[in-house]
Amino acid sequence: MLILNDVLQAREKMKGTIHETPLEHSQTFSKLSGNDVYMKLENLQKTGSFKVRGSFNKIMSLREEERQRGVIAASAGNHAQGVAYSSSMIGIPCTIVMPKGAPLSKVQATQGYGAEVILHGDVFDESLDYALELQRQRGATFVHPFDDLAVMAGQGTIGLEILEQLPDVDVVLCPVGGGGLLSGLAFTLKQLKPSIQVYGVESSACPGMTAALRHKKPVTITSSDTIADGIAVKKPGNITYEYIEKYVDGVVCVEEAEISRTMLYLLERNKLLVEGSGACPLAALLYHKLQFTGKKVVAVLSGGNVDVTLISRIIERGLVESGRFVTFTTVISDKPGQLNKLLRIIAELEANVMSIHHQRIGTKVLPGQAEIHFSLETKNQDHIHQIHQVLIKEGYDVEFFQ
Repeated sequence: MLILNDVLQAREKMKGTIHETPLEHSQTFSKLSGNDVYMKLENLQKTGSFKVRGSFNKIMSLREEERQRGVIAASAGNHAQGVAYSSSMIGIPCTIVMPKGAPLSKVQATQGYGAEVILHGDVFDESLDYALELQRQRGATFVHPFDDLAVMAGQGTIGLEILEQLPDVDVVLCPVGGGGLLSGLAFTLKQLKPSIQVYGVESSACPGMTAALRHKKPVTITSSDTIADGIAVKKPGNITYEYIEKYVDGVVCVEEAEISRTMLYLLERNKLLVEGSGACPLAALLYHKLQFTGKKVVAVLSGGNVDVTLISRIIERGLVESGRFVTFTTVISDKPGQLNKLLRIIAELEANVMSIHHQRIGTKVLPGQAEIHFSLETKNQDHIHQIHQVLIKEGYDVEFFQ
């Protein structure tokens, strides 16, 4: 059973090691959502994620003989780095099992904190099974990513900071996957300020907690790929579910397009790199998944570990989803001046040409014709519609892609 003193003690253990992260007010997001919006910047935490709070508290809670045997965990991302960093702080052995396809940057970051990294399995579940087998063989302590009271207490320290930074907060929004962050946060906030509202936010591509609340128990769901991979948990924890059911006011889902647009907003407006799971709470506000206005709202931006190779794709996806980038093809006569005529129309419509590709051979291309593939920078969806209509009016047969 979790008690408030567990969270207070966790905070004492973290002093001097784990950051107290900033709470930043956003005029832009306040205006867009109709609320007074603050962002809890856990993307600026050690290792780039809130996960280090829970893993550090868990590891600091181990007895001396347990420390000597070391710890083991399974993860493809933030939990791996949190456990590795925490182990390095007190100099105990640490083994992390990661899927074979884990991004090289995350493998190297985990190794950089001194952990032994074992690549095993094609998916996380296979890595987890192998980690548990190693744990039995070695007698090490398994550090669960969420379903553990010490981990939950560590995540709950975020709640202490929020109430100190903004005592009159009305609502807190938090990402939810396995439930370690949401359960610890909600428990802490409700103990200190029962009137506060706490909501979880997850991707509609993997609505594990929504399914658990509907079935009144954790169940395994079938999920789709999601940009919010940090909360793509098919079955929430048993312990975390009990606390969420008791202390959380509700859980809502956001769509993939809404998440990617929010990530782009954060990059452009606040110069913040936030991963998909971390952007979910703000996405819920911007796209009005919760029906309240005029409230002081804190959105917990849980992490910022975005693989460098994915950043450009995330930006491109966000641009496409917001109507600021579009591609289309059309066929023109392969004669001098025809391409210039088409470019003049696009220029008059104030679209910026990013790239052009000519194709003179294809099933849609007759002799004497050329198929042109355009990539345009546009203003919004209305602008794209305007371009489409004008080109049709000018006699072009166009096919748009988004």
